[in-house]
Amino acid sequence: MAKWTPTHEAPEPLEGPVVATITGGTVLWFVLFLAQLPFYGWFDDHGHAWWVWTCLAGGGLGLIGIWYVRRRDAAIKRDAARTRDGAAPEARPAG
Repeated sequence: MAKWTPTHEAPEPLEGPVVATITGGTVLWFVLFLAQLPFYGWFDDHGHAWWVWTCLAGGGLGLIGIWYVRRRDAAIKRDAARTRDGAAPEARPAG
């Protein structure tokens, strides 16, 4: 069977409001956790307690994601400002 190769270039990645998207998703995970918390006994009795903890884990990972995308966004803006001002990007030392 022959390997499939694309006949056209891949499109440019879409850039959108990444920080707002991750923040909204994180808030949603925490809201779902809080909405399920009063029914923990029912979830536990039916073997679905992991649903509650999945929402909490999603919220926790979302906090890490917010930290990450905010730093990424700030780095992109710093680089754009440095490039706009005509300064060459600084080389990072290896290691």
